[in-house]
Amino acid sequence: MAATKKKAVRKAKKGERIRQVAAVPFRRNAHGDIEVMLVTSRTTRRFIVPKGWPMKGKSGRKTATIEAQEEAGVLGKTLREPAGTYSYWKRLASHFVRVDVIVYLLEVTEELAHWQEAKRRQRAWLAPADAAMLIDEPDLSTLVKALKLPEPAPLDQV
Repeated sequence: MAATKKKAVRKAKKGERIRQVAAVPFRRNAHGDIEVMLVTSRTTRRFIVPKGWPMKGKSGRKTATIEAQEEAGVLGKTLREPAGTYSYWKRLASHFVRVDVIVYLLEVTEELAHWQEAKRRQRAWLAPADAAMLIDEPDLSTLVKALKLPEPAPLDQV
């Protein structure tokens, strides 16, 4: 168990809220419509977004980027501002704890054929409304369904 997870579990046992960071990988399809990638969780096989515990010395944005590469096998540009937050109940060995998750959007530029957790997870590209129906966490489902990408800067401002 990573040191940051141990610290988070200690906080949770004291009744404190704990946090994670997540990435919502996205792309535009041939018609220009947004698609998001979901991955299956390792234990329950439910559809989720790549997420993990904060990493010492790394920003939330950087951590989200790393989690997306490890769990979903995608590379790209993680947008600077978080897209939102959601909360969920995490199952630990003997109890459940409430976790607050900061969500970042990751614009996918490359999908890896082989990645760290490829044998333990499946991934799927879906329209946001379809992805939202597969997600069990209500707050995350709402965030994904209402996904809004920032408008690209006009060419004269780039």
